[in-house]
Amino acid sequence: MSELFRKTRTSSYLEISDWKRKGITAGITTRKGGFSQKPYDTLNMGFHVQDDYDLVLKNYKRMENIIGIPARYWISSKQVHGTDVLEWDDSLNRDNITHPPDFELEYDGWMTNQRNVLLTGVFADCVPLFFRSEEWIALAHAGWKGTVKGMGPEVIDHFLAHHVPLEEIEVVVGPSISSRYYEVDDRVVQHIPFDMQTEDVLTRSDETHYYLDLKQLHKNLLLKKGLKEQQITLTNYCTYEDGDLFFSHRRDQGKTGRMMAFIGFK
Repeated sequence: MSELFRKTRTSSYLEISDWKRKGITAGITTRKGGFSQKPYDTLNMGFHVQDDYDLVLKNYKRMENIIGIPARYWISSKQVHGTDVLEWDDSLNRDNITHPPDFELEYDGWMTNQRNVLLTGVFADCVPLFFRSEEWIALAHAGWKGTVKGMGPEVIDHFLAHHVPLEEIEVVVGPSISSRYYEVDDRVVQHIPFDMQTEDVLTRSDETHYYLDLKQLHKNLLLKKGLKEQQITLTNYCTYEDGDLFFSHRRDQGKTGRMMAFIGFK
């Protein structure tokens, strides 16, 4: 399948172009076109990485102008590598939901059926998961912990709770670290469900280490949940390898910025 994330008129983000035609703005920022200085150069969207606060605010303002949804309507939270999903609908008071840079609530998934609201999360190797149906959209953050805890299937359960037919859901697994650069040890592997420890997910590098394909693991977990192959698309972008486009926590040894993944109805 062809790459779903496409470059745009600006170098500051990639978009899921097929979803744009369906009234959805979705994508992920790059590291280009911002104001932050090294090692956060330049479009750092993470307030928690010791970057200059005012420069990060300027980066947010830039993306606010590009995306076209006011930042006061951006929904986010403190990410804790869990599987809790925040549902934002018209029963909630927007003023009680935190948005950048004020993170009080702890969630790694966000879901809404409301227009002109932007769900956002920050990433630098972890996997961004994008979900859509006719009436609902969702975004999730999952490193290896969130993945093995079932972040993807958990979001699907929220769609099903709203009576969305399983066959109506589409999922895009976004830019993240690829297996070629993601070596883990037995302490990580032991948390992966045994039936998911397949050759397309794990490649042994030595007696106690493996290369872990998080994108494929997400796909396999979603297939087990009941989705079909044609409902799941994996990007080819690797945050570690594509250093001109993306920040990478592992490549940059923790001293780096964050991209922002986002999705919203327009």
